Amino acid sequence: MKKILLITILFLAACGGSTEPTAVPQPTEEIAAAPEVTTEPADTAVPQAVPTEASITNTLVPEPPTATAPPTAASDTEAEPTATEDTEETAVPETEPTETAVATTEPTAEPTSETAAEPTSASQPPPAVDPGEVPPVISNEYPDNNDKSGWENRINVPAGFEVTYVGRVEGHPTSLAFGPDGLLYISNQEGSIFTMDSSGNVSTFASGYNTPTGLAFRPGTGQLYVSDRVINESVGGESQISIVGQGQLIGGLPCCYTFLHAANGIAFGPDGMGYVGVGARADHGEILDGSGRQDELHPLEATILRFNPDSGEISVYARGFRNPYDIAWDANGTLWATDNDPDYGPPEEVHRVVPGAEHGYPWYDCDTCFSPPPGVEVLPPTYTFVPHSSPTGITVYKASQFPSNYYNNKFVALWSAFAGAQKVMRLADGPPQNFATGFAAPIDVIVGPDGSMYVTDWATGIVFKISYTG
Repeated sequence: MKKILLITILFLAACGGSTEPTAVPQPTEEIAAAPEVTTEPADTAVPQAVPTEASITNTLVPEPPTATAPPTAASDTEAEPTATEDTEETAVPETEPTETAVATTEPTAEPTSETAAEPTSASQPPPAVDPGEVPPVISNEYPDNNDKSGWENRINVPAGFEVTYVGRVEGHPTSLAFGPDGLLYISNQEGSIFTMDSSGNVSTFASGYNTPTGLAFRPGTGQLYVSDRVINESVGGESQISIVGQGQLIGGLPCCYTFLHAANGIAFGPDGMGYVGVGARADHGEILDGSGRQDELHPLEATILRFNPDSGEISVYARGFRNPYDIAWDANGTLWATDNDPDYGPPEEVHRVVPGAEHGYPWYDCDTCFSPPPGVEVLPPTYTFVPHSSPTGITVYKASQFPSNYYNNKFVALWSAFAGAQKVMRLADGPPQNFATGFAAPIDVIVGPDGSMYVTDWATGIVFKISYTG
């Protein structure tokens, strides 16, 4: 076992700090075709929509039609290390998570190419099981980044589940998406998008982005939508959504209060429209000049936006999310969002997103916070987690490889190095439960075409697969 020195950095996007990373080069859309990549760009140029206050559609849109998929195998799209003590989280009606500090561990070697065994997907889900509570890992000893067996033995999962070290990418992963070609697409903080096959082989797919944090394939196409930064400044920053190989679709989105506050997770809804979470430009609604006065909110900050994937036309779907790092649709057509709360330390949140509603930001309860104006009703979160645990990636299990009682459960990555984080939690009935513990800094989680769950670790660059073996 190799003890990795952890440098705790206080970030405010998925953690709760104020240190800005070094700016990454502006996007150049330099595409390197990966083996077997079958992206299919449209024949015509995509219209570029750069919103201005005069052109933004601020009307709130109705909730998309309900989609109730049967429990059959289907792909679904949806990370700091130090010793941690496990702290019990609580579920409350309509509650959400908060932000936290993370520890950085630089990758130590090249990606591995060893083969990871692929489980056989069952035509019917296994019977329901009660795995019991998964213990946390209390240790500041981390295996070397290329020590497959060391990491597989370190990650704790429920009885009947198995962890496989699939492979590793360079840099700090931020988001995962499975493509129609069956490859796993991985963006990293340094500005690249990689592909990884089932054996862990890695190829560069695209590069030149500035801190990409959202990846999503438009269903039925090979179009990969990416969110990243255009102007990486805490005041006057700008983020965008673009299509790989085709350029910017939407520009002028609010950015970049701190590390991961920008246009973040993207998900396509049952209505065929795109949805994206956009972070706030301050901690709890104050302006950024230090005066303590309340800022006039940008019409698109701290929101979930709905956008037309062809024209880029946008509208506000819901408001009040300080930093919704990731979003995911469940089998009932309900949208869920992780949210990082203010730095003064309230619980972190996951929200059931209610169209047209206010979900919190900037109306918090603290000495320097602001109260909602008359007539504004703020919805509480659906689930809460320990302060500074930094909920980042979220996915909904809609496949059949796991036992049947896992269907339509939510899974959330808690990214930070604070006690009670560094793990993936299962959200079902009752309080959140530990599902997988022992990571360094898990940042995103997704369900693959094989029905297994995939987790990527920001600190190490490793991609893990969690499968049910019974």
